Amino acid sequence: MSASASLDVKHTLLESAESPGVRIHAVEQGSGPLVLLVHGFPETWYSWRRQLPALAEAGYRAVAIDVRGYGRSSKPRGTDAYGMLAHVADNVGVVRALGEESAVVVGHDWGSPIAANSALLRPDVFRAAALMSVPFAPRGGPRPTDAFAAIPGDEEFYVSYFQEPGRAEAEMEPDVRGWLSGFYASYSGDTMPEPAAAPSPAFVPKGARMSDRFVTGGPLPGWLSEGELDVYAAEFERGGMTGPLNRYRNMDRDWADLAAWDGVPLAQPSLFVGGELDPSLQWMSAAIDAYPVTLPGLVSSHILKGCGHWVQQERAEEVNGILVSWLRAVV
Repeated sequence: MSASASLDVKHTLLESAESPGVRIHAVEQGSGPLVLLVHGFPETWYSWRRQLPALAEAGYRAVAIDVRGYGRSSKPRGTDAYGMLAHVADNVGVVRALGEESAVVVGHDWGSPIAANSALLRPDVFRAAALMSVPFAPRGGPRPTDAFAAIPGDEEFYVSYFQEPGRAEAEMEPDVRGWLSGFYASYSGDTMPEPAAAPSPAFVPKGARMSDRFVTGGPLPGWLSEGELDVYAAEFERGGMTGPLNRYRNMDRDWADLAAWDGVPLAQPSLFVGGELDPSLQWMSAAIDAYPVTLPGLVSSHILKGCGHWVQQERAEEVNGILVSWLRAVV
């Protein structure tokens, strides 16, 4: 089954002077003002499969990319090639390569901070930003890996677990499909356990694997068919997990590179959508509380009841309605 078998989309490999030697795979549908869709971990452009036709029907040129390191986009070898500044440059390059001067940028999971920083660093290109699942928090505080290492307890936070090259790959790559299935189910509203019923897979006991705490053996989340899981698995089996994991391995570099933007708010019109059951909202509740200061252009914020982390897939119709209403207000 092709990833776009049921979608009337155009696939393009884009090159630009913003990121020499890097090609970004873009999937496009519709015409009108450009809306750039940026996925998170561990996903691809395919996570926006239900948004592309909805945005096209609403009168927008919807373009979902494979972030560098993912899918059919370039996968630079060096870990340092995956810093935030490189992702911002990629997004600017995509807009230019599409023949556009500006865009609205929408991001989910890691795509949320990539979208936010794209708008923060290049307000001349990105006139509005929609953020999903991961709340906006300006650069600040201690160095990220120091902060994660200081979390109380004798278990390792998953971001720290991902830092050593090859370590997490050794867990994921022998059975990519099984690992993805467990990860998606563990953070989906209809399959994740009650918080008190099982320890969080976001924390890894010494000598254990992250997947040891995954939800396994049950049905797939309602938003994910066996065929759709096959699409995701095929992309990561072909491209490997190192490029995606290298985003986590650049958090300290980002902290240094973005020092000039310490505490700077995101002023453009913005939107936030999160799932009520998503642990990210609990970990970053203070960031949401700070939105009146950090997101002065916030148009609306939505917490979807009973929803987990994969908001645009779990609640596609609801998210599409929120997104289109917001776009009509800001574009």
